[in-house]
Amino acid sequence: MPYISPTLTLMVGAVKKVTAALTRDFNEIEHLQTSVHYDGSFAVRSHEKAVRILGEELSKIKGGYPIVMSAKDALPASGSYFAVSPLNGFANFAHGNAQFAVSVALVENNVVTDAVVYSPVSDELFFAEKGCGAFKEGFRNHERLRVAATKSADKAIILCNATHKALDSALSLSANVRVSGAVALDLAHLAAGKADAVIADDCEHSALSAGILLVKESGGYVFAIGQQDVRSENLSKAMLGGSIFATNEALRQKIADATAK
Repeated sequence: MPYISPTLTLMVGAVKKVTAALTRDFNEIEHLQTSVHYDGSFAVRSHEKAVRILGEELSKIKGGYPIVMSAKDALPASGSYFAVSPLNGFANFAHGNAQFAVSVALVENNVVTDAVVYSPVSDELFFAEKGCGAFKEGFRNHERLRVAATKSADKAIILCNATHKALDSALSLSANVRVSGAVALDLAHLAAGKADAVIADDCEHSALSAGILLVKESGGYVFAIGQQDVRSENLSKAMLGGSIFATNEALRQKIADATAK
């Protein structure tokens, strides 16, 4: 069983607390979806609740650290903060679709050091610490994550978001393309070997941060689209543009070529 630092342990606890509330609300939304009067406001309130709970819990861990949730939030000059996506896959959640997650990353001096991504419906919690590996939480033992060893692009499962650029790049490589609507969960599934690549275009960096560390710590590669040899855990260089691809060693050049077109 891996050693989990006190900071990461507290982050996991914060994420589980907010997902307990989200799970209760999600069960209610599944019933509301059948009502012609449902306008989505319940899901909005759920998101607001998640924002509030996470803010309260994370402030107990690093009281002076800002919480960055969107491109509208200015990054602190120190480069130290929490990058948070309280409800990644909001549209899915609002429609009673289980593909959503809570994503939290601790950033120190512009480098992601700790990450948690939790899918509450499937009860899958993924976590990583820089230099210590990536894991999926287990009841007795935690499972070490490793990216898949797929070598053939046309046989690869590629996860992407629904922009023309991302879809065109993915479909030029493989017919096995999936759009889940939750990029944080996509990156976690790549780290766990459930997919072979992720192509994400025009995403909030707060939705990418935790998943990127999971991929790196599971032996994968992450690059900003259009750049070469980028230390992708450094947000100031690779993530603020919001366009990345992630994959294994065997596929990275093929995907780099496809996304550069």
